[in-house]
Amino acid sequence: MPRDAAPSDALLKDVFGFDAFRPGQGEIVESVARGENVLAIMPTGGGKSLCFQLPALMRAGITVVISPLIALMRDQVRGLREAGVAAGALTSGNTAEENDAVWDMMQDGSLKLLYLAPERLASGGTQRMLAQANVSLIAVDEAHCVSQWGHDFRPDYLRIGELRRALDVPLAAFTATADSETQEEIVTRLFDGHQPQTFLRGFDRPNIHLAFQPKDGPRQQILSFAAARKGQSGIVYCGTRAKTETLAKALCDEGHAACHYHGGMEADDRRAVEERFATEDGLVVVATVAFGMGVDKPDIRWVAHADLPKSIEAYYQEIGRAGRDGAPAETMTLFGPDDIRLRRSQIDEGLAPPERRVADHGRLNALLGLAEALGCRRQALLQYFDETAEPCGNCDLCDTPPELFDGTDAVRKALSAALRTNESFGAGHLIDIVMGKKTEKVLARGHENLPTFGVGKDLSKGQWQAVFRQMMGHDLMRPDAERHGALVMTDRALPILRGEESIQLRRDAVIRATERRPAVKTMVSEEDAPLLSALKAKRRALAEAARAPAYVIFPDKTLIEMAEKRPSNLDEMARISGVGAKKLERYGNAFLEVINGAVETLHPSRRKLAARGAGEVFDALMQAQAELIRGADGTDKPMSCNASMLAKLAETRPDCENSIARILGDRKAERFGTAFLEILRDAS
Repeated sequence: MPRDAAPSDALLKDVFGFDAFRPGQGEIVESVARGENVLAIMPTGGGKSLCFQLPALMRAGITVVISPLIALMRDQVRGLREAGVAAGALTSGNTAEENDAVWDMMQDGSLKLLYLAPERLASGGTQRMLAQANVSLIAVDEAHCVSQWGHDFRPDYLRIGELRRALDVPLAAFTATADSETQEEIVTRLFDGHQPQTFLRGFDRPNIHLAFQPKDGPRQQILSFAAARKGQSGIVYCGTRAKTETLAKALCDEGHAACHYHGGMEADDRRAVEERFATEDGLVVVATVAFGMGVDKPDIRWVAHADLPKSIEAYYQEIGRAGRDGAPAETMTLFGPDDIRLRRSQIDEGLAPPERRVADHGRLNALLGLAEALGCRRQALLQYFDETAEPCGNCDLCDTPPELFDGTDAVRKALSAALRTNESFGAGHLIDIVMGKKTEKVLARGHENLPTFGVGKDLSKGQWQAVFRQMMGHDLMRPDAERHGALVMTDRALPILRGEESIQLRRDAVIRATERRPAVKTMVSEEDAPLLSALKAKRRALAEAARAPAYVIFPDKTLIEMAEKRPSNLDEMARISGVGAKKLERYGNAFLEVINGAVETLHPSRRKLAARGAGEVFDALMQAQAELIRGADGTDKPMSCNASMLAKLAETRPDCENSIARILGDRKAERFGTAFLEILRDAS
C-alpha cells in the first residue's frame, strides 16, 4: 500500500502536537503503517489511539476503526477534527446532518478515519459500503471484546475477522487488558490463528495509587473519599443503575458537581453527560461500568468502585481511566460478601459452557486475592498479567502492611472437610461440619461421624467465612459449575493438604469478621443459592428459545421452591407450586436435569399422571403387573396391560373388580384385578 511522503515524526508534531513518541509507540506506528497485521497490548493511558490514528494519515485510503461505545467514538472524532484530521463516525446517535457530512467526505475522498460500532457490521449495507470505500486498514479498539473468555465480550466483534478477509486489508488490534487466554482468542478470531506482529508494552501504571476497603457503611465511605478530593474530576462505578442515581444525588447534596450515567437513560441525556464530562472541570460521574471506556480525558484524578468489579481485567481497565496524563491519581474499591455472592450468581446464571464458568470463577478468585492481598497490591495485580515488580510504595498495603498469621491449620481443616465429603458441598455446610453443628443436613448425611466434625470450634462462623474467602482468593478452591456451588480443590491446594506447604492469611480479615445478616436479603440460603442460579440459567435459555419472558416459563417463587426442595423425579416436581400438567410435561425433565444431573425417561402417559398426583399409583400397578405377568404361580402364558389402561386405573381409581374389568377386559381383570384393587383402595 503506498504511503504519503510525510514521515511519522513530522505528523506527530504537526498534527498531534507531540515532540516525541511515548515508550513503545514508535515501533507500533511504523509496523501498522507498513501494512503488517498487529496486536498491541498497552497500558491504559499509554497512547493506543495514536498508534492507529497516525498510521491512518501515513497510508492512502480510509482506516476503519471498530470501537465499542458511541461515547468513545465521539470523543476521538472530536479530538481528530480539532487537530484538522478528516474523521467521522456512523452511529445510531448521529443526527442526519452528521451522517451527511460523513458521506460527503467519503464521496470526495477526503475521509481518513471512519469509526463504526461492531453491531453495524451485521448490516449487509455496511459490508457493501465498505467494499466500495477504498478501505486500506482496519483498526480494532478494545480488542479484548472479541474474546468469550474476556470480561467484556461483544458478539458482533466476531464479524471483524470476516470483514478483514472480505476486504483483504491489514488489521491492527489494540487493547489494554488481555490475559493469555484472551490473547490466544484474539489471534484466532481476528487473524485466523496466524500470529500477528505482537507488542506487549506492560501493564504497570505506577502513577495510580491502589486501595481496597471492606464495605462498612459504603455510602459514607464513598462520600468521605470524594470529600477529600473535592473539585477534582472523578468517576464512581456502581453495580446497578439505581445506585448511580441515589449516589449521584448524595454527592450533589454534599456540594459536589455530580451526575449519573447508565444505559437506561435517554440517548440525549447520556450524550449531555458525556459532553459535560469532556469539557467540565471537577465533575464527578457516578456510572455503570460502560461509562468512560476509551475516553481520552487526561485529568481524571480518582476512580472509586462502590461495588466489586467482575474481574481483574475489568478492574484494571476501569481504574485505568484515572491519571492518563501521568500525574498522580487515586483509586479505592469497596468489597463485601454481598458483592461476591452477586458475582458468583452472575457467573452461574450465565449461559456459558461449564468450562467457561469454571474459568470465570477462577478470575473472580483472582480479584478476591487482590482485594485481600498479603503484600503490595501492584505486585499481585501485575503477577496476574505475568509481570514481576518490586513493592511499589504506592498502594494501601505498602503504606500500611497488614498483619499476617500462619493459617495452615485452619485451611487444612477446611480442605479435609471438603475431601471427606467428596467435594460435593458449599462453604456453609463445610463450616457447619468443622464447627461441629448437628444441622438437619449434617445428620441426614452422617457427617457428624467424620473425623473433621467439630475440629474448628475455635473460630466463629463469620471467621470461618473469612478463612474460606481468603482460600478462594488464593485460588485453593472453586465452585463446581456442574454441581451448583460445591467447592472443588484446585492443584494449588494439594501441597497444603498434604502438609508440604504452609499458607499465610490476613489477621485483620478474620478479626473483623462478623455474623451480621447480609445487607441484601437473599431469596434462598447460601447453600441453595448456586442451584437457584443454575435454575435461572436454564429458565433464561428456555425463554430465549421460546422468545418469551422468563416468568412465563416459571416465576421466581417456583424456582426458589425447586432449589429448596430439590425434587428428584417428576412426581416430586409435580408437587412444586406453579408446576402444572402442561409445564411439567414441557419443562419437567429440563429442570430435573439441572437439579439431579440426569433426565427421567417416562412413558408419556406416566408423565401426565405425575402432574395429576397419580404417578406413584401407576408405578405400584406396574410393579404388581410385573409380579403377575405369568400368573400367581409363574407358569401361565404371559399377559400384560398397556400403559394407557394402567394410567386410566391410576387416574379414575375404580373401587370394585367389575369396574376394573370394564377398563381392562375380563381376562386381564381375572389375573390382575384383585392385586390392582388392593393398590387402588390403599391409595384412596
